[in-house]
Amino acid sequence: MPDTSPPQRSSLALRRVRLLQGLDPDCLAELAQQCRWHRLEARQTLVTEAARANDVFFVLSGRVRIASYDAVRGREVTLQDCGMGAHFGTLAALDGGPRAADVVALEPTLLASLEAAQFVALLHREPLVAQRIVRFLTAAVRQLAGRVVELSTLAVQSRLHSELLRLAQEAGVRDNAAHIAPAPLHAELASRIGTSREQVTRELSALVRRGLLRREGRRALVVADVAGLQALLL
Repeated sequence: MPDTSPPQRSSLALRRVRLLQGLDPDCLAELAQQCRWHRLEARQTLVTEAARANDVFFVLSGRVRIASYDAVRGREVTLQDCGMGAHFGTLAALDGGPRAADVVALEPTLLASLEAAQFVALLHREPLVAQRIVRFLTAAVRQLAGRVVELSTLAVQSRLHSELLRLAQEAGVRDNAAHIAPAPLHAELASRIGTSREQVTRELSALVRRGLLRREGRRALVVADVAGLQALLL
């Protein structure tokens, strides 16, 4: 079980959370007292799929992975990685249903959690937070629709190209190149695009041979020609 001792029970930590930015200091101080606080070690599980807990979690430091599993083969399917400033658990808090995925820390992580009733009260009390939740859920639906289209219509190669382009954009494209560090492991990429680690390894090697991708050290990738990679999707 995660450590729920209060390591940093203060509004200063909550200011890191994008959803809560701009709130009155008194409101943040009240939330800090309402929250439970959690320390996780790397690879420690926070919640599991189908769990009935419905707290909303705020990531104050570190990073967690939200993932589900193929019911037939048990293959992990990564839904999202959440770093400092992110929040998760909104759906269970709003509809009272079970968790839709597992949540595991990827590195030492500090979180704060707010019970569902307190979170809903916050939405009623703070229109700014409610508006951000609406935008967050809208963006999530759009992203999910795009992923469904990709999985339904694109071959493995194209799904990998699309994921690499997403990572390149997140890392920042400069002079038609992007430095991705740390780069996801091959198994992590496979879980994101619905294929095997071996297939990802073969396709990455093919991109390296074409000069579109370059490995740097143990955990970095350079997309050497972003436009060329984009052209493969056309």
